[in-house]
Order: sequence, then C-alpha cells, then structure tokens
Amino acid sequence: MTKDPAIISITRGRGGQVEAEGPIDALAWALLDRAGFIRQPTLRGTWHRLPFDMGEEWENEHASYAADMLRAARYTIHLDPALTPGGRPAPHSPRQGAGPVPAPAAPAAVPRTR
Repeated sequence: MTKDPAIISITRGRGGQVEAEGPIDALAWALLDRAGFIRQPTLRGTWHRLPFDMGEEWENEHASYAADMLRAARYTIHLDPALTPGGRPAPHSPRQGAGPVPAPAAPAAVPRTR
C-alpha cells in the first residue's frame, strides 16, 4: 500500500506497537492524546504511538477510539483492519462515502401511571 501524505494512518508496526503516522497537527494530536497515544521524539521527527504491553484488546479499543474521534473531526483516516475491537468492521471515513445512516430505533411504549 502506498502511503498517502493526506491520510492519518493508524497501524500495528513491525515490532507490534500501534502507531499513528501522517499529517498530525495540533487538533489531531489532541485527539490522539485523548485516546491514549504518547509522543516520543526521534531523530527523524516525532513518533505517535500507544504505550507498549497494554494488551492487544486495549490497543485495539484505543486505536479504534482515536480513529472514530479523528473521523468526527473530518480527518481522512486509515485504520488497520486488524485494530478493530471485537471483530467489528471499521467504519469508512466520511470523505470516502460511509453510505446511508440507519434510522434510530423507535422508543418502546411506556404505560402511563398516575
């Protein structure tokens, strides 16, 4: 897969770590931070990753949460399908056409009491 410089990509790296790459500005960083990502300076820039050894389920939930928040802020996101918690499919970015939104369920009728 060719990396698109306009897409924030959240993937599991070769060493097993979950990392975010792409055009991460101040708002994107604030959302990643809220999801549990940390910044680590490197010789080539800044590395945005989840803490190591928190367990795959925890990492998947936090990566998916970060992707959901970034999508809500209208960023174009690629979330590695292996990072979706509980096997649920990853939602599409709004810019990629998520399809129709399902109608909310009707509330159950509640009997009136006096």
